Amino acid sequence: MKKIGIISDTHSYWDDKYLHYFEPCDEIWHAGDIGSVEVAERLAAFRPLRAVCGNCDGGDLRLMYPEKLRWRCEDADVLMKHIGGYPGNYDASIRGQIYASPPQLFISGHSHILKVKYDRTLNLLHINPGAAGLQGWHKERTLVRLTVDGSKFSDCEVITLGR
Repeated sequence: MKKIGIISDTHSYWDDKYLHYFEPCDEIWHAGDIGSVEVAERLAAFRPLRAVCGNCDGGDLRLMYPEKLRWRCEDADVLMKHIGGYPGNYDASIRGQIYASPPQLFISGHSHILKVKYDRTLNLLHINPGAAGLQGWHKERTLVRLTVDGSKFSDCEVITLGR
């Protein structure tokens, strides 16, 4: 069983609340637009970090992190990409892969819209943790925590960090 902290769209902004809320987590997953190597390194120094680069991430972050990442957490197949869309409207850049070989968990960012939605057609859970940084039009900064136990997901928590 693993407790996962999911974050996106920090856009170079650091908040010590990240570490407070990720304290019980075994891993941190960042769904892109990290913004700075410093933010990535601070997260990685705290817990093992899996991340993808986003459309606003520069050269160093693009060398450090891929555009998409697929792996197994426990027994669950996980796919993460910054621009991914959501059930019923997946982005064209990932739609073919999702339909050809659906993961059990698909994580994306980019929209700054918090969304946890089950895709009944593909039998997958989609999570967009919203945006944890200051840049963007979102009204509240958010992140998500989730427990992965074998191939099951539980204890999904939305955490509001404030404005």
